[in-house]
Amino acid sequence: MSQTWCGIFAIVITPFQENGELDESGLRKIVHFCIQAGAHGLVGPANASEFATLSDDERRRWIEIVVAESGGQIPVVASVTSGHIIPTLSLAQHAQRIGTDGIMAMPPHILHPDADGCYRYYQALSLASTIPICIQNFNSPIGTPMTPELLARICGELEQVEYIKEETTPEPQRISQTITAAGDACKGVMGGQGGVYLLNEYPRGIAGNMPACHTVDILVKLWNMLKTGNQVQARSLFNRMLPLMNHERLYGISIYKEVMFRRGIIQSPTRRAPGQKLDQHDFAELDLILTDVESLFEI
Repeated sequence: MSQTWCGIFAIVITPFQENGELDESGLRKIVHFCIQAGAHGLVGPANASEFATLSDDERRRWIEIVVAESGGQIPVVASVTSGHIIPTLSLAQHAQRIGTDGIMAMPPHILHPDADGCYRYYQALSLASTIPICIQNFNSPIGTPMTPELLARICGELEQVEYIKEETTPEPQRISQTITAAGDACKGVMGGQGGVYLLNEYPRGIAGNMPACHTVDILVKLWNMLKTGNQVQARSLFNRMLPLMNHERLYGISIYKEVMFRRGIIQSPTRRAPGQKLDQHDFAELDLILTDVESLFEI
């Protein structure tokens, strides 16, 4: 696919069986769910996909499944962040061979290179790539935050680097600064953080947003309202979503998976990533939240 990336690119979560094994049939079902929900693209395995808990072989298999199941209907962006450029290049080259439409990467999430190191990292990735690259600029301790000026330099000087996912704080202002710095060198800057800043990001000129996939149908509806200038309806819809977004800010992947489980998309909310488990009060709150938003679900 050669069209410019725009809209809601859903980060596909990784379903696991109760024994912790990768649930391949569940992953296929999530891909179909996202496409039916109107997602403009698919991304992963990224942070919301628990990428750090997957082996490189599992990541390759993950990408193979998502590319095959999407069948070219919408773009697939493979996340290839690794601890060093060597495994990053290996994952990127595999993704290219099987027909991925683009790749996304943070700088090595353990080594945290300096500005020159970040440049060399994307330089090596660009030289080895024939498809678009999206820089993921993410807060520490996982991410290695880069300045708008560095992002602009990387986009302007490296041929395959065409997009940026901006998630550093304060995200909306960083998006404005990066768009201004990069100019035409960047085809699009996307937001993240589950779309919680989407109303502030949109008037700044974002190309889209990359949220976890559990409410992709609602976020697509919100995006379409913004695109058609329906600001009042968009804000009303966003306000209905805020309690769920607040819950996500606390518990992250646990909420993504519990919502997908309750929607019947995955068979188990099992996760590999560590984190706070939901207690009885959290589940009760989620019950009430979903009662308020379930009528918004399209599937």
